Amino acid sequence: MTQLITTIEEMRSIIANLHNQRRSVGFIPTMGALHDGHLKMMSLSLNENDVTIISIFVNPLQFGPNEDLDSYPRDIVGDTAKAESVGVDYIFHPTVKEMYPELPTIELKAGRLASVLEGAERPGHFDGVVTVVNKLFNIVRPHKAYFGKKDAQQLAIVEKMVEDFNHPIEIKGVDIVREDDGLAKSSRNIYLTKNERIEAVHLYNSLCLAQSLYKNGERNSEKIIKATRDYLTEHTSGTIETVAIYSYPELVEQTQIKDSIFISLAVKFSKARLIDNIIIEG
Repeated sequence: MTQLITTIEEMRSIIANLHNQRRSVGFIPTMGALHDGHLKMMSLSLNENDVTIISIFVNPLQFGPNEDLDSYPRDIVGDTAKAESVGVDYIFHPTVKEMYPELPTIELKAGRLASVLEGAERPGHFDGVVTVVNKLFNIVRPHKAYFGKKDAQQLAIVEKMVEDFNHPIEIKGVDIVREDDGLAKSSRNIYLTKNERIEAVHLYNSLCLAQSLYKNGERNSEKIIKATRDYLTEHTSGTIETVAIYSYPELVEQTQIKDSIFISLAVKFSKARLIDNIIIEG
């Protein structure tokens, strides 16, 4: 039976007991609206740890003034049922007031890694991410934490944060879970119109095109990006905000590809901004 915990004090008490019993803890931070990508991370944690905890908290610090904080999907009943279906032990579901009794006086900055890609498009977003993840890590004190590779920049930032702040936590990157037609699963897919949903599959198709160019020997980023943009322009009605190639996990823009990279894109439809990426090992 999955237990729902709403206060920091109760969560800390449970964690203290688990650590005293020398039980390993796996943790998946989420903002709810759970889908198969989240469930995959939960299943991995269940296989690798004695106890699995997820958090469901829509973090206001990572939303900009014109973003979808108020309309972000919230369904704690449905999310609890999904977490329970795979065997999660605890859900930590605090209120905003519980997590932030007042605005933080000490601010965390994600730094250089947040100055590009999503960080450039959404100023302050990753500062909010590292703030809440630090808080959650200090409350839950997991041995392993699981993050999806769909948010590859976020994963790289969290990995660097753990290194810089000496968190004794192993970060596990989990492969993107996709629909049968290739669209990356996301809580924001529900905002797509019927026609946009049909078009959205071409985000992944464009990444496959980019990967095929790489596999066939192309190492010039500009040529791969142009081919990817041209494909998206032809097959979607969305606004192409980003197509970029960066080293991974260093997040340095590449002109001539030499090592591991990720190809990242963002497309804005009428009510949904979708991101996707593909990581290519050097």
